[in-house]
Amino acid sequence: MEGKFCSNCGASREGASCSGCGKPIPPTARFCSSCGAPARAGLAAARDRTPWVIAAVALAGLLAVLLVMVVRQSPASRAPTEVAAVQPPQGAATPPDISNLSPRERFNRLYNRVMQAAQAGDEGTVTRFTPMALMAYAQLDTVDADARYHAALLKVHTGEADASRALADTILAEAPGHLFGYVIRGTVARFRKDDKELRQAYAGFLKRYEAEMKLDRPEYGEHRTSLDEFRKAALAAPGGSGS
Repeated sequence: MEGKFCSNCGASREGASCSGCGKPIPPTARFCSSCGAPARAGLAAARDRTPWVIAAVALAGLLAVLLVMVVRQSPASRAPTEVAAVQPPQGAATPPDISNLSPRERFNRLYNRVMQAAQAGDEGTVTRFTPMALMAYAQLDTVDADARYHAALLKVHTGEADASRALADTILAEAPGHLFGYVIRGTVARFRKDDKELRQAYAGFLKRYEAEMKLDRPEYGEHRTSLDEFRKAALAAPGGSGS
């Protein structure tokens, strides 16, 4: 039994209606027996619309793909990634802005950053910024006792006890009796756990304290707290006048 549709073109074997008058047309007829219109006009018209339907579907699919790509590449979708890229990780130490400072100001700013971190127990920041501070120290045009004192304390934090002690000797050579020299020597002695050297530093400090404080050196005023703490420790130590 033959099927109801042609296996080659898909046309109905039961005939079709005339596109002109609407009356039935036999499957084998080429023209409508009522109005003379071509029998394949309706089928041809349907076939003529097929490419357009396919093209419309393809265009719709292409537009959908383009829309997805535009959304993915939009600023709103990129924002979280870009923000994460420019923001420093939480807890990371941010370098101070020293681009417009003088060499001495840069050194002081970095020194203060290291000392604050050391007091807070932030070893990561101390390790990161101490080399930067020492580089700034090496770039100074002029070096005084205050700068040497700062550099000496930085070097103690990096384990360079000998270099720190050498700076103390330089301070005392240029300004005999300068209290910073004894403070540095005492700090190095504590680092080395050298009680003998620490007692000598305490003794030299107490011997020179009154005369030096009368000189009203500017650096003494800036580090008055450190000098007072060292003096208290010296007085409380065995052999100190406060014992």
